Amino acid sequence: MNASLSPQGQPSADPVFEGVFGTYSITAADRREVLGYRLALTSVAVAQLALAFQWRQWGSGALWPWLLVMALGLGLALRWIHIYLRPLHQTLWLLWLLGCMGFLGLAARLGPEAMVREGLTQPLALLAVGPFFAALTGIGFKEFFCFRRPEAIGVTLLLPSALLGRLTGLLPVSLTLQLLALQAALLLVLCLRKFPMAAAADVGDKSVFLHLERQRRDPAGAEALL
Repeated sequence: MNASLSPQGQPSADPVFEGVFGTYSITAADRREVLGYRLALTSVAVAQLALAFQWRQWGSGALWPWLLVMALGLGLALRWIHIYLRPLHQTLWLLWLLGCMGFLGLAARLGPEAMVREGLTQPLALLAVGPFFAALTGIGFKEFFCFRRPEAIGVTLLLPSALLGRLTGLLPVSLTLQLLALQAALLLVLCLRKFPMAAAADVGDKSVFLHLERQRRDPAGAEALL
């Protein structure tokens, strides 16, 4: 890592790294995006835990505000996540959007109070919101692939296993809730462990992203740089 220079030739506070396709710097904007991503993902985990706790203690009524927090948190996390492959990023965005539309459809059909209960008891209702949780699973896989954190398994494996088990009728609602609560707790641990990490860890090799972006805009020019 080297010190970078400002346009006036003075040392800059932004660190410079050597990447596969040249040097790159982690800017203040990058650090804000990383912090936003971590806070947004944390809000998803907290909302999931709160929803599971409220259901266990007081039943399935009035849970929809936690779904709003989850939807907003996941959307913002996808806004600020750093994924090199544009098609993969767009796929996660699409899954999130389809899942949110599923939630809205259930709310319109069943009412906000009943949609969470129906979502876990009726397979067709669960299918409607499944893409939302598929997007969250994608983030968990990305975290596990990049950092090999064992708690990322909670999202990558427990989340789809719990929902597929409920969808097929193999898991009762009570056990499904327990697995989802465990998954949310592991997601919270994952998020809390990320805050002490340098922003560069979440940004990754920015030169790859910059190269892919140049290639997308000007394929001939990007190839000439190789």
